[in-house]
Amino acid sequence: MKIKHQLAAQGLAAFGLAALPLAVQAQVASTETADTVSLNPMVVTATLAPRTADETLSSVTLLDEATLRRQDPVELTDLFRGQPGVDVSSTGSLGKQTTLSIRGGNNKQSQLLIDGIRLQSATLGESSWQYLDPRMFERAEIVRGPKGSLYGADAVGGVVQLFTHGAQEGGPHPRISVGGGSFNTQRYSAGLSGSSGGTRYSFAGSHFSTDGAPIRRGGEDKGYDNTTGLVRLAHTFDGGAEIGMLALRAKGNTEFDNGETDFVQQVAGIYGEIQVTEAWRSRLTLSESRDESDNFDQDRTLSSIIDTRTQSTRWENTLGFGLHELVAGAEYSEDRVTSTTPYDETRRDNTAVFAQVLFDFSPFSVQAALRHDDNQAFGEETTGSLAFGFDMDAYHTLRTSYGTAFRAPTFNELYWPGDGNPDLSAETSETLEVGVRGQYSAWFWDAALYQTNVDNLIAGWPPENVDEARIRGIELSSGAEIDDWILAAALTYTDPENRSGINEGKRIRRLATKSFRLDADREMGDWMLGGSWIAQNNRYNDAANEQRIAGYGQVNLRAGWNFAPMWSARMTIDNVFDKEVVTAMGSDFDFVTFESTPFDYINTGRAAFLSVHFGQ
Repeated sequence: MKIKHQLAAQGLAAFGLAALPLAVQAQVASTETADTVSLNPMVVTATLAPRTADETLSSVTLLDEATLRRQDPVELTDLFRGQPGVDVSSTGSLGKQTTLSIRGGNNKQSQLLIDGIRLQSATLGESSWQYLDPRMFERAEIVRGPKGSLYGADAVGGVVQLFTHGAQEGGPHPRISVGGGSFNTQRYSAGLSGSSGGTRYSFAGSHFSTDGAPIRRGGEDKGYDNTTGLVRLAHTFDGGAEIGMLALRAKGNTEFDNGETDFVQQVAGIYGEIQVTEAWRSRLTLSESRDESDNFDQDRTLSSIIDTRTQSTRWENTLGFGLHELVAGAEYSEDRVTSTTPYDETRRDNTAVFAQVLFDFSPFSVQAALRHDDNQAFGEETTGSLAFGFDMDAYHTLRTSYGTAFRAPTFNELYWPGDGNPDLSAETSETLEVGVRGQYSAWFWDAALYQTNVDNLIAGWPPENVDEARIRGIELSSGAEIDDWILAAALTYTDPENRSGINEGKRIRRLATKSFRLDADREMGDWMLGGSWIAQNNRYNDAANEQRIAGYGQVNLRAGWNFAPMWSARMTIDNVFDKEVVTAMGSDFDFVTFESTPFDYINTGRAAFLSVHFGQ
């Protein structure tokens, strides 16, 4: 325990020393100009309502439209890698299976929302991050910590919400992007948005294709293609009522060892919102998400079909009382599975009621939330959270919070033929967090310490509720806009430990304990130059910590040129020094000797991409 506290203190000290020159420069810069861009963005995921980052009393990271445009990522998870509290692992690059961990939780304990609609596979309990085209999204919000009281199952580690491109005023406003690069990669996208009267619209489409690269040493290139379409429409009536709809669909193919998959990822929803009284606004949303896969052997013989669909109805009411606010509502959802695998059950439903209060007694603030879920498959779960904030002065906010969450058993864990366990209980968690944020005109810093205890972890096969885990961590982040520089830094220390069974005391598989990310960009008239440095230490591929995966560090560079009105060109070079990046391992099984031989899943090496854009 003493050693861990010393490591934590050393991490805090190191970050403080590294940030000191930045702090001094930022304070000087803030005295020189009064209109410096604020780094206290408005976010909605943490509280179901628009709040600035320091008002949320949560650990949040916003990756805004400008960030996405500067970094121009090939894959969406390139943005998340190394962010505070976030770990990404994959079985190769360019459309290969990718998992995202928030605060040491596994991929099943991180919830993904697209414009408020949940997207994941009901059979696997995971989100297919690799199939989401970053060109379809305007910004991303990462909320770290349990949010089961707001979003229900699987928000143990946190929630990532992606926001699609919205409408622009007036118009129509077109945007077009064409690009390509290494591995015979081609990228095309186009969009049109605008407004007329009370109607707002946004349409977009993209296509991505690549021959890919080997995902194991000495292997063949593994290709990937993805075609995505997006439609958003909304109309506001004279009385303030509003109706709208969203549809996003991604369809494509990805190749892997010994086979390939045809996939579909889709979300769709309609909503209506009315101003009942001056203080009461009510919103009803009907939505559906789909995760579909047709899986083929190496000779393109169909081996399985697994399609999952979730339909939801959510009624949300927001009532304002001066500086205070109440959010209350109810939600009903139904999961369905269509598969060539004969599951014992192919549907389940969930009914929930929830409420959240936000009190502002400046300089004190209080947030409390409670949710009750009644699930047909695994019974009832009640989750809650309580957070307190204190504005120490005009620049510094102290926060502390306690929250619970749960992870629902998947269809595979409950109903897999012959091996599923319909008596499984949900995994449950408790998290205590203390944080402090410094918010200034041109820079910010944020520090958070937390501990999460997870009980009834589902493990083994056939699955059972047997394991426990304890996850401790420290997250430090900072950002600044100084003259023409845009800077962001993140340092994460995580201690994810199994606490029961034969692997007691071992690190949770495929998780690094230390990570660092630095993003630096500079605008010089019509030019922009920038880069990212991402580094992580080692991890283990297995629960017994016998298969060690080395850490890595990589540097990505980028440049942009606004060469004409409305026209720009961008170039990125990822992994400039061609370092080998491995975050997961596989194994080959010999049916003669009945032995397994492990191998590394390798990410792509150095890769260059050039694109030309109009209207962005």
